[in-house]
Amino acid sequence: MNIFILFGNDEFAITRKLKDFESGFSGPTTAGMNTAHFEARSMSDEEFNNALNAMPFLASKRLVTLANPSAKYDNPAVRKKFEEYISKAPDTVKLVIHELIEPKEAAKHWLLKWAEKNSSLVKTQAFMLPKQRDMAGWIVNEAKNQNGKIDPAAAAKLGEMVGVDTRQAGMELAKLLAYVNWARPVQTSDVEAVCIVTSQQSVFDFVDALSQGNGKTAQKLLHRLLENEDPFSLWGMVVRQFRLLIQAREILDGRGNKDDVARALGVHPFVAEKTTGQANRFTMESLEGIYRHLLTIDERVKTGQITLDLALDTLIFELTK
Repeated sequence: MNIFILFGNDEFAITRKLKDFESGFSGPTTAGMNTAHFEARSMSDEEFNNALNAMPFLASKRLVTLANPSAKYDNPAVRKKFEEYISKAPDTVKLVIHELIEPKEAAKHWLLKWAEKNSSLVKTQAFMLPKQRDMAGWIVNEAKNQNGKIDPAAAAKLGEMVGVDTRQAGMELAKLLAYVNWARPVQTSDVEAVCIVTSQQSVFDFVDALSQGNGKTAQKLLHRLLENEDPFSLWGMVVRQFRLLIQAREILDGRGNKDDVARALGVHPFVAEKTTGQANRFTMESLEGIYRHLLTIDERVKTGQITLDLALDTLIFELTK
């Protein structure tokens, strides 16, 4: 079985699984020759074809990963052609396809329907975000994955802060375990001393400045954040916030309120209140336009066309000019 499909709405878990696949192709002399990573929106069919059919270098297999095929194969005719093509992938390649799919969309998703009909060729694995009630348990297990421990009460506190954002929870746990130097379990007081509120509040302030067209303030906040946050972690927080804004705007347009936002999105009331306030400053059309722009920036960063620091500065200019 050489084709694997990773799907769901837990981007953090999917990224970790991809790293597991990559770890099997990490030889110092052959890794670069035997791995190829593609984003469907920016690749050509010829590039993908060449990667699938290239012979491994001093190894039995090559690894090819493909992100977001729905972005490129967007109608039944091209999807059928794509499905037929990958079903003939040679035994010398391990093809890993990954796509963000919400739980309610999984049963009818074209790629998963194809995988079900071709179960002898394809293995699928779902990575869905936990429910809010399960986050404390998820955090306890994640602490073990990071070779540390956290008290259940502290895990519950952190779960309240991050909602069901597993990536943010993982990053906050890394900070906490470093704070206690892995010498003892993380306590509730550690969570209150170290964690997300400062960074998250700064991201809220950053998005507030963008929504008000205040480029000078937004740039000042951005560079203050970059002093304390990894750029890619910060980018993830910004993208997440605009994704939440789109979902909150949809709820508000359906005559919901901040409590509906908290329940529907599985976020802490603090996050729901701030997100609802920000969503009220945007139309759905403007939010969707910004989000498409974020995806374009993400693509350009991943393909080496622009650095993330410059991309964030460019974002500020384009949204506040």
